[in-house]
Amino acid sequence: MGIKVLKGGLLTTIQDTGRFGYRKDGIIVSGAMDTLALRTGNLLVGNPEQEAGIECTLIGPKIYFESDQLIALTGADLSPTLDHVPIKMWRPVFAKRGSVLNFGTAVTGCRSYLTVSGGFDIPEVLGSLSTYLRAGFGGWKGRALQTGDHISFKEEYQDTLRNFNWSCDLSTFYPDLKDTVVRVIKGPEYELFSPQSQQSFFEQEFQLTNESDRMGYRLQGPALELNRPQEMISSAVAFGTVQVTSNGDSIVLMADHQTTGGYPRIVQVITTDFSKLAQLQSGQKIRFELITLAAAHAALQHREQQVKQLRQALTFKYDYDR
Repeated sequence: MGIKVLKGGLLTTIQDTGRFGYRKDGIIVSGAMDTLALRTGNLLVGNPEQEAGIECTLIGPKIYFESDQLIALTGADLSPTLDHVPIKMWRPVFAKRGSVLNFGTAVTGCRSYLTVSGGFDIPEVLGSLSTYLRAGFGGWKGRALQTGDHISFKEEYQDTLRNFNWSCDLSTFYPDLKDTVVRVIKGPEYELFSPQSQQSFFEQEFQLTNESDRMGYRLQGPALELNRPQEMISSAVAFGTVQVTSNGDSIVLMADHQTTGGYPRIVQVITTDFSKLAQLQSGQKIRFELITLAAAHAALQHREQQVKQLRQALTFKYDYDR
């Protein structure tokens, strides 16, 4: 027993925390755009943090539950309903057999995550359940979910607990999208850019264009220039690397980024701000703030401590070693 997809939504894929160890072979990490939201959702239903869930983008899917299940919805608020009744996010929710999960208008953010107790029963590819769309493997048949798809659960929810009056703190695990600042550290080629370009990068706003997807966000903003023409050698890139094209445009690489790139890397977005990037919609504006590597490490340590505290609090309710 599992779920049946009644409508696929705009872009709905199976994602876990990523496929690691194969970038040397040209295989990308992929994984959830908002890993923190996925990890939190898994904790809320008693799963290991790295378990795969369903990533829904802007227009969510319509899903039929063939058996009782415990679910959680985290990330963007896409107006979810269960049997036409609005349901609360960031908490466990019991979905009875025969119920239908649907989504409406995006209230905040861009990507919502559905996790189910025990996870989905699909085969691993190179140690991960993440969907690599361009290569067509992983996840569910290497593609986005479509009407008529049937995905089984690893296990049915058999606990007698049906009502949950607790949730995690939204302000802790979901970014404040009204705060447009994205924190960065200097990239390997930062010093190659002209002083004027360095100044403009941090003083002016950038807007996400429609040419933005899981691979990267193309930004509209000040044109950036190098001190002098440089012949760049393709080098490693990562989630959050900001590259500058030959015509001066900035591109922020996202979860499905390539393994190497030949454009200069002006800055690197800190890991803690990936969730904010993942939840931005086309047309939204951001500003970049330069911080030190030590400050980036401190921010990540603080966030991971918050996740650890949530996990410890939930150990009284779930067994994460299953």
